[in-house]
Amino acid sequence: MTDKLRGADILARSLDRAAMHQIFTLSGNHIMEIFDAVIDTNINLTHVRQEGAAVLMAGAWGQLTGNVGLAMVTGGPGHTNACAALCTPEASEMPMVLISGHAPTNELGRGSFQELPQVEMAASVTKASWMSESALEVGHDIALACRIAASGRPGPVHLSLPSDILEEVLEEHPALWPDVEDFAPVEQLLSDVTANAAIAAMEAAERPIIIVGPHLCTKSGRAAQRALEEKLGVPVIGMESPRGLNDPCLGAYAEALHKADLIILLGKPMDHTVKFGDVPFVDRGCQFIVLDPDIALIDRVASDKGDRLVLSAVADAFPAAEKLIGIGRSVGDERWCKVVHEAADYRPDAWADIAGEEGALHALDFCRGVKSFVAQHPDLVLIMDGGEIGQWSQANLNSERRITNGVAGSIGAATPFALAARVAEPHEPVLAIMGDGTFGFHMAEFDTAVRNNLPFVAVVGNDACWNAEHQIQIRDYGENRAHGCELLPTRYDQMVAAIGGHGEFVTKAEELPSAIQRAYDSGKPACVNVMIQSVAAPIVRRS
Repeated sequence: MTDKLRGADILARSLDRAAMHQIFTLSGNHIMEIFDAVIDTNINLTHVRQEGAAVLMAGAWGQLTGNVGLAMVTGGPGHTNACAALCTPEASEMPMVLISGHAPTNELGRGSFQELPQVEMAASVTKASWMSESALEVGHDIALACRIAASGRPGPVHLSLPSDILEEVLEEHPALWPDVEDFAPVEQLLSDVTANAAIAAMEAAERPIIIVGPHLCTKSGRAAQRALEEKLGVPVIGMESPRGLNDPCLGAYAEALHKADLIILLGKPMDHTVKFGDVPFVDRGCQFIVLDPDIALIDRVASDKGDRLVLSAVADAFPAAEKLIGIGRSVGDERWCKVVHEAADYRPDAWADIAGEEGALHALDFCRGVKSFVAQHPDLVLIMDGGEIGQWSQANLNSERRITNGVAGSIGAATPFALAARVAEPHEPVLAIMGDGTFGFHMAEFDTAVRNNLPFVAVVGNDACWNAEHQIQIRDYGENRAHGCELLPTRYDQMVAAIGGHGEFVTKAEELPSAIQRAYDSGKPACVNVMIQSVAAPIVRRS
């Protein structure tokens, strides 16, 4: 007898055959057929509390593993909740696919339950967005979605699956199944000719800088950065913050960039983070090379900079870096590399003497208290999110496996990121630094962490304030016009403990290291609630 397969079975088995065994999801009417189908596969469903959290988890999973992350939500309002979160993985270049249930095709245009223009809604924050039109195509559609997500500049892709297509029954046939290779990315390679031309241009320049984007700020990306700089002798800087040249993590790097006479954008968009390459942030005579997977971004630089764009090519960031490393030679100046890295590594000496007051730590106290734990665990996954406390943390803490809230500048992802990190990395510590504003976005995901036994430590800087916006009010309108940004000094530690996690409450700097250690040793999802002062994030300059 020939096997009978639902569209949902074809989806689940296609993913299973491709060894895509992790989905972050929230159940709903349109996707219950898929919930049933995965029972007969090796797929694990991590069932979350809000659809946006599933998207953020899939994005972080993709960034940490290098594989495509999967989020699955129901149609209608479930899809809208998920779409709101897509801007973060889109800007952070996280490879992921959002699978959304959808109203049945035979009811479209008739006022079907939760019928919405889902494809159009997701299109502006994804690389591609479409709806499957037949159960015959479901397996091939999911393979194509994964391929697009991982190809070129990684990012989110959306696929809507109408419920009648998931329920449709077909007979087993080889044509239903994509090959495993159909899931793999298509690479755009840098030619030897272009690579040699880029190297020659760097050799001719006196002060070249290579700038890379978020895709090359992963663990493997950081290794590629180091190898590229070592081979070419040209400084390489990674940028993944919405604050761009004012990113405290980059110290006084803006001062060095201003001196560059050649900027090589390797998978890094020319955008607000580099002040569009405009004067006075970049020297008037500075030239540009753009190696990017997106022809539209190359054209944008060509239109804006004219003949100052001396070389460009459509090429993926990782293969381009590997090509430059493979055929490169030392063409830089060791003294110039030193100038750039001394600027990027600079932190004011005065920071060492800054401390908080009774009952509230300064952000630097906070960072010093966390730093000892980070130093003890060089392979930990470090997540940093939030407004001002997030910036202070990025300036003072680092790890090879680091995730920030990214270029989109949207806070709130830290807890979902931490859960995804724990699923991806079951052995090393996962430490999430966040503000109290950030904590509030997805506090219910501590329930997800407890239910799924996903221990991590959240260290919350609690100033009872939306401090980033509060600082804008003070700076732009005056302290007497600051209003509407207050929060409560909530005992988030007690909330987490009530769910079944571990809580610590800290009001003194000397208490913080031991509180973090106890939280980690508990083996539970943990919250270290640290009362801090409301202080503005730094903009680091030496002059």
